Amino acid sequence: MSKRSHNMMELSSQEVGERMKETDIVLVPVGSHEMHGYHLPLGCDSYQALAIAKGAAEKSNVLHTNVIWTGYSPHHMHRVNEQTGTITLRGETLRRVLYDVARSLIFHGFNKIVYVNMHGSNIKVMDEVLRRLRYETGAFVGVYMHALERDTKLLADLLKDCPTDVPPAWHAGQIETSIEMSVVPDLVQMNRAVRDTAHAPAYLGPAFTKTDGTATVKFEDAENIVIPMEHHEYVDSATIGDPFRATKEMGDRAIGMMIDHCARFVEAIKSIKVDIKDRDFPERAW
Repeated sequence: MSKRSHNMMELSSQEVGERMKETDIVLVPVGSHEMHGYHLPLGCDSYQALAIAKGAAEKSNVLHTNVIWTGYSPHHMHRVNEQTGTITLRGETLRRVLYDVARSLIFHGFNKIVYVNMHGSNIKVMDEVLRRLRYETGAFVGVYMHALERDTKLLADLLKDCPTDVPPAWHAGQIETSIEMSVVPDLVQMNRAVRDTAHAPAYLGPAFTKTDGTATVKFEDAENIVIPMEHHEYVDSATIGDPFRATKEMGDRAIGMMIDHCARFVEAIKSIKVDIKDRDFPERAW
């Protein structure tokens, strides 16, 4: 007998109805389609998001959708005609996609929507979607984010043994490369990899510094300045860190930690009582 799928895309409409007698929660993985160094696939974030949603859904016996495969990545487009392949949605477009997916799911009877987001910049445009869904419908909505970049507490035990001379958990670096080795090993091309670091955009001059991929720069040791920088202006290769330190074993541990943590989060929200005010979605044909 084949393994019971938790992916709605693989289920018939009747199966979805039967499964909804067991759960009112659905996970919606969200990723990106953008340059991740020279060695990782453009769908890096999307593969991670789907893997975590799938693993967590199976552990907690809830459903998940297929991945929303592209997101908000205007800063990853690189220069015109450079042929990097990045695809970005405008903020308004992504908000509409996220909103319509959730309203459709609420229409059918789901009460709790969790976006499993593995692309940090998507968060920049998601707040009003979450609030509008909550205000209009009463549904529980939330975002489960990756444990990379500056919020790595979940992976503390894993990171304690990583060298600190370059950021291990940043874009296309040690941890993210390890995760891709675990999730889509055939798509990792280490012969193309480079070790790289972030720096302040050259046009700002020597008074500014930068060490990672946030939207901020340091000036006089204070990091309270936000500038709309292009990714290639502060790291041309799109790699921040040392992918050559990556291992599949490290990726297995990292993705496993996030799956387990996400599943525990899902278990925690199962008991939350939700009062849906409105399930209808009359705007669906606009």
